[in-house]
Amino acid sequence: MSSSTLAISPSSRQQLPVAAEAAALALAPRLFQQAPSSDYEGGFPTEEFEWLREAGLLAAPLATTLGGSGLGEKKQVYALLSTLRHIGRGNLAVGRLYEGHVNALQLFQRFGRPDQIRHWAADVLAGHLFGVWNTEAENGARLEPLPNGRFRLQGSKTFGSGAGHVTRPLLTAALPDGGWQMLILPLDLQQPEYNTNFWRPLGMRASASFQVNLSGLELDAADLLGKPGDYYQQPWFSGGAIRFAAVQVGGAEAIFDETTRFLRAMGRTDDPYQRQRLGEMSMLIATGQHWLRAAAEFVKRPGAATSSTLPSHTEATVAHANLMRSVVEDLCLRLLTLAERCVGARGLLRPEPFERLHRDLTHYLRQPASDAVLADAGRYALAHDIPAYQLWA
Repeated sequence: MSSSTLAISPSSRQQLPVAAEAAALALAPRLFQQAPSSDYEGGFPTEEFEWLREAGLLAAPLATTLGGSGLGEKKQVYALLSTLRHIGRGNLAVGRLYEGHVNALQLFQRFGRPDQIRHWAADVLAGHLFGVWNTEAENGARLEPLPNGRFRLQGSKTFGSGAGHVTRPLLTAALPDGGWQMLILPLDLQQPEYNTNFWRPLGMRASASFQVNLSGLELDAADLLGKPGDYYQQPWFSGGAIRFAAVQVGGAEAIFDETTRFLRAMGRTDDPYQRQRLGEMSMLIATGQHWLRAAAEFVKRPGAATSSTLPSHTEATVAHANLMRSVVEDLCLRLLTLAERCVGARGLLRPEPFERLHRDLTHYLRQPASDAVLADAGRYALAHDIPAYQLWA
């Protein structure tokens, strides 16, 4: 695998996150044009991830001291969200996979020991693709300690996005005492069994989210990340929803752009009803874009101690992330309906991209517990006697 980082001089390190965002912006049109080629069951955007490697985007979430651009740092949240948005605008499947890579890099930099961080950062620079495989069914992943200090995995994960292509998946497994342990599997050394028949989706076909049978794989103690339960630490666990919401905003922008292109090509720009729909779609797109910046600013707030009558920094961050996730889901669903009405049956025929965009965004919006996270934002509002002008400030 090849190694690649952004070609920026050390004196300009503060501009590195901006350069990563610019790289994603430049790649978006190429990703969009390439998207149909991997849109089939079992497909994977292999060429697209080579482009991301060449642009330095796989290494970008690493700290600058590790050879990255610091895109994963707290002060660079908006640059990260914008980068994710541009990649999602190009191809939602690539955006989903890249968001998982970013998530894994942030987790090992947050919870890893210095030697582990250096080791996994070197893997990133060598071109390895990371991901996060947490979802499971009744036959979930279990971690069995062995007498020789090693561990053996049993069970499986569902929705292992990038299966067969992600070479450093971060996953959770149950310990005998019931604790949940993170680990990173070096899959260039051993291979799990992939059930490709599991992945027969409506959309996001190119994400290769197979069921992964991990039974019999062994690992060293050095492959374990953090302490049991670290994966679910807040605000990072729930607060990370702003990343996939940013990718979804990018998908909404792609639908908006294609709708306006289609209407111009069909000579329908003078139709008052089309103009009204585009006005509504513009409102929704602007809402998503404003929420990206608002979410980034909220995360960057100092976590100063608060009085007993005010919510903690963690609680407020999670609640605000839940709001953003819910708003983005709602605006995307409304925008999809408006776009369908704009382009009609003709626009939903291939090779027009609406059919693929509609499937991909609809499927990606089906994140778990959408009702519960909105209810939790309501619980937060009811639990704190704070006026509306101050509640989310």
